[in-house]
Amino acid sequence: MIIISGTISFDPSDHDAAVALMGPLVEATLSEDGCLAYGFWASTTEPGVFRAYEEWENDDALNSHMASAHMAEFIGAMGSLKVTGTSLNRYDVSETTKFM
Repeated sequence: MIIISGTISFDPSDHDAAVALMGPLVEATLSEDGCLAYGFWASTTEPGVFRAYEEWENDDALNSHMASAHMAEFIGAMGSLKVTGTSLNRYDVSETTKFM
């Protein structure tokens, strides 16, 4: 399994516009083969910061997502917003166990 986790930061004035872009992306991505989890969550302490979290079955699924029309549309539309930072990391997971 592959996990992508991190943050995307926007000027706080772009919060609503960022949410409007994320909604359709999340909906389309969750229906992709090999997508186990996908979403964005607004920080409760840092205005304009969104936590991104994704789980993918394998590289083929992740690569297909990155080449999808909805991902290209999202990336293109982000150009109209004031993005102030991105920090996304990839984790290759060989085993998971229930924590709680």
